[in-house]
This record gives sequence, structure tokens and C-alpha cells, in this order.
Amino acid sequence: MPAPKTNTPFTSEGINEAWFSYATSHSDDLPELLVQLEKETHQKVLQPRMMSGRLQGRLLSLLSHLVQPQKIVEIGTYTGYATLCLAEGLTEKGILHTIDCNEELVSIQERFFKKSPFASNIKSHLGKALEVLPHLQGPFDLVFIDADKENYEAYFEAVLPKMQPGGLILSDNVMWSGKVLHEADPNDRATVALQKYNLKLKNDPRVQTTLLPLRDGLTLSRVL
Repeated sequence: MPAPKTNTPFTSEGINEAWFSYATSHSDDLPELLVQLEKETHQKVLQPRMMSGRLQGRLLSLLSHLVQPQKIVEIGTYTGYATLCLAEGLTEKGILHTIDCNEELVSIQERFFKKSPFASNIKSHLGKALEVLPHLQGPFDLVFIDADKENYEAYFEAVLPKMQPGGLILSDNVMWSGKVLHEADPNDRATVALQKYNLKLKNDPRVQTTLLPLRDGLTLSRVL
């Protein structure tokens, strides 16, 4: 029997608010530290919507637990919300390398990382990811790409040779508020880059890929 229709409007990111609220309330509860970080991000940081949301954060944690990574690489730390979610699945001596070039956010990141159970497992790198990545030794078990969209393909190519077979590459914001659904203005470099990137991952024989329309779009690519 088909589900009953609802008049609840969809958000700008294409998610029915009632469905989203129900899904969130029936998923694992957030650790209190993440509740605090979410609140502070909204209070003190511009564009707080860049932070991974509660439902996506729980998915990142679940995926990390499934992979049981010894080494995670995160490209784009922001305030560290996704970092802490991913760190939940690390092995006891696992390491999470997180990279960001925004010096203004370092104080928030460091304060919350130190409060977490993963303080000794998280290694922060301040700088451009394409300059940092060559200095990180693989193999990587899990990679989360969530930085400037124009460089997604370059990030993917930089980490792929260092991935463990069966490892997982996650790419965030691949729906880009629905902009990828339409013909892009050639001057809109982020949208053009994401359209190209999404098509690349679908056809790349080195990975098995599924794009989930969760939040602003999250792609899961398993390395073959």
C-alpha cells in the first residue's frame, strides 16, 4: 500500500521536514559534546549550515563503525562536528587526519577535540589539502571530502591511490542545494565542478558508487 500523501513542504535541500524530524528522533541520540558544538557553531560561526547535520552525523558515525578504520582522512574540518562523528568508529589506536585552511576556526576545533574521548586520535593540519595530502602515509580506510567543490576531483585523485581496497570515500554536498539538477551557468564553477564530479564517480571503474539524497547530498564510493 502506498504511503499517504502529506502536504508538509520540502526544505530547500529537498527533504520533507516531518520525515527528517521523524528519522532524526528515531536514530541514535547525539553525544552531549556534539550538542554543545552544534549550539556554539550556530551562535559564533558564519554559515552554520555548513556543519554536518544531526542525521548525517549519525550516518557518518555508523559508517565509520562499519569500516572500523585505522586511518581516516577528512578534507574540510569546519568546526569539527563531522570529525568527532567519524572518530567514533576508529580502532583504539586509529588516527584521524583532518585538514582545513581556515585559521579562524582552529580555536573551536581544538577546544572540542580536547574535550572528546578522541583527543589523542585526532591530528589537525592547517593548510591547503592538496599540499598536505602528499605528506600523509596510507593506507586510508575512510576519507570524507567536504571542502571547496572546485577541487573535489583533485582531492579524490589524491587519496584514491592511498586507499585500502574496500575502503570508503565519502563526498558531501554533491546535490549543492539542487543546483546540479539544472544546466549550470559556466561561471558557476562550483556547480559545474560538482556535475562533472558526480558523473565521474558514477562511471569510474575503480569505485562502486551510490549518491544518497540526504541533506545536501552524500556520495558513498567503495574502492574496488
